[in-house]
Amino acid sequence: MAIIEVKSAQKHFKRPIRKPGIIGMFKTLFSMKYDTVQAVKDISFSLEEGEIVGYIGANGAGKSTTIKMMCGILTPSAGEITVNGYKPYDPKQRKHVLKNIGVVFGQRTQLWWDLPLIESLVILKEIYELSDEDYKQRFEFLKEVLGLEDFLNQPVRTLSLGQRMRADLAASLIHNPKILFLDEPTIGLDVLVKDKMIEAIKQIHEQYHTTIILTTHNMDDITDLCNRVIILDEGQILYDGALKTIKSKFGDIRNISFVSKDLAELDNLKKDLKDKCVITEENGMVNVSFDHAKYNVNKVLKAIFDRFIIEDIKIEENSLENIVKKIYEVKKI
Repeated sequence: MAIIEVKSAQKHFKRPIRKPGIIGMFKTLFSMKYDTVQAVKDISFSLEEGEIVGYIGANGAGKSTTIKMMCGILTPSAGEITVNGYKPYDPKQRKHVLKNIGVVFGQRTQLWWDLPLIESLVILKEIYELSDEDYKQRFEFLKEVLGLEDFLNQPVRTLSLGQRMRADLAASLIHNPKILFLDEPTIGLDVLVKDKMIEAIKQIHEQYHTTIILTTHNMDDITDLCNRVIILDEGQILYDGALKTIKSKFGDIRNISFVSKDLAELDNLKKDLKDKCVITEENGMVNVSFDHAKYNVNKVLKAIFDRFIIEDIKIEENSLENIVKKIYEVKKI
């Protein structure tokens, strides 16, 4: 049985129609009219226990709205959502869901602003009715994995952004939830702190087999953590599948860039690789782009080394970010 089931979920919001100017403002006060915004149109998917899924899309695609419905913050306008067998937005079932989920919103904190971090964690221990033994075991693990030791006794308001994000992650995991929702958990973090966060999430998943749903605009986070991606656009799912198959479906593009002092053979290279590769040259740097599923990289390299004395060369796979851009372009055509 899937741990999360989303069936034909929709979410509509009523938005007031406001007229410009002072006169328009007064008219709006006495004759308020609304239009309907469809944040989530009709989506269905399921998650198995232990999956790490990237839930991605442009701003306004409906990602956070879906997360809030799965957490019980919002109620679907239509359709049904179950988390661990319960409806999170049903007042009678909500408590069963909240015991088994953890949530990190990158722009908000669930910690007590003026209390030291350690006291916030102790309060959460009491809220979730954890035994002393369970709390100690979980606390020691999170303290080590997230590197909390240096700021445990500092008030939350004095923490840096990186420290606060690690503290929020600890707070969301102290009760050992089955499901963890991460909404932009690395936003605004520098590279070193972000890498620590990603590594910590990996260790937490490996240790506790936690189901993780990650929304982010950072495609590197998705590549590092997720085996599956769900791509959302304008409240609808564009793609849902394994990360490893998305390249084969939308083109496994490789790029070979090289530098050579003598580019006299460049036209011949273009003729030989015509209809197989796209070749461009700028300031002495030649870029050869091709679909690896249709043409072997070794053949491209042989054609290059047969004609040029190479000073520098770089081979890159197509990034997930470029693939997502291509999916959006195909959708709009």
